[in-house]
Amino acid sequence: MRIGELAEATGVSTRSLRYYEEQGLIRSSRTPGGWRDFDSSMVERVVLIQHLFAAGLSSATVNELLPCLEAPPEERNGVLEELLAEQAERLEAKRREIERELDILRALRKETALPGHAA
Repeated sequence: MRIGELAEATGVSTRSLRYYEEQGLIRSSRTPGGWRDFDSSMVERVVLIQHLFAAGLSSATVNELLPCLEAPPEERNGVLEELLAEQAERLEAKRREIERELDILRALRKETALPGHAA
C-alpha cells in the first residue's frame, strides 16, 4: 500500500506518516521505482499510534511502548504496565500544576474585581 492509501485508510496526513517512519514508529519497503510500500498491518499500527499521541505521549515514549503493545500478553514482562503508570503519573502531576495555576488566577480575579463591575 502506498503512503496516500495508508493516509486515506487511517485519516493521518502523509506528512505525519513520513514523520512516523522517520521516528521508527512505522516501517515501509521501497518499490523498484522508489515509492514507499507499506504492509497492510501498518493501518492498525498507525491507529494505535494516534491513540497514544492523543493520550499525550511523546514519539519517544510511543516508540518504547509499541513493542510491548504488540507482544502477545504471555510474553509481556510488566514493562508496558510500568511505562503506562509512569505516563499516567506524569499527566496527574501536570493536572495538579494546572489546577494550582487556575486557583491562583481565580484568586487574582476575585482580588481585582471592583464592587458592581464584572471581572
